[in-house]
Amino acid sequence: MINRKAPEGEYVGHWREFELLPGSEEAIAALNRSGRRVLVVTNQRGIALGLYGVSDLHEIHAELQRHLAAHGAHIDAFYYCPHDKNQCNCRKPMTGLFEQALRDFPEVGAGGSVVIGDSVSDIEFARNLTLPSIFIRGDSETQNPDTKRAAALADATAVSLFDAVERYL
Repeated sequence: MINRKAPEGEYVGHWREFELLPGSEEAIAALNRSGRRVLVVTNQRGIALGLYGVSDLHEIHAELQRHLAAHGAHIDAFYYCPHDKNQCNCRKPMTGLFEQALRDFPEVGAGGSVVIGDSVSDIEFARNLTLPSIFIRGDSETQNPDTKRAAALADATAVSLFDAVERYL
């Protein structure tokens, strides 16, 4: 969880709506320094709904990379599903995006990988991949109704990305 999650049913489709959470830069930099790959795997249903386009998403990713670079951090790759529910095998919790990532970064399938996420689909994604997971509880105002289920399914919970990375490392 790098940015503040939009309220349920809303989407972050433009950089001006993207609000980085405190400690995200430091957490990603720590992962980079540890030699681990940092991959973002994200469902982007807002594209399927016509609320924003692929170019808007690419702009968010480019701006995020510029921001992170100023803090000595980077994301190695972004993988996103632009589809609506039940239209593909890449929408989390399905594993299609991870299969794409494995083609690009075969080493991420090794035992040192972990899925850190803020939704039940993230944690189910980890379970489908037989990878450990850390659930980030996040802001109670924007929590999904499945928060309790996600926390119960996860191998661990954390209050932020920074907290999750500290536990992982």
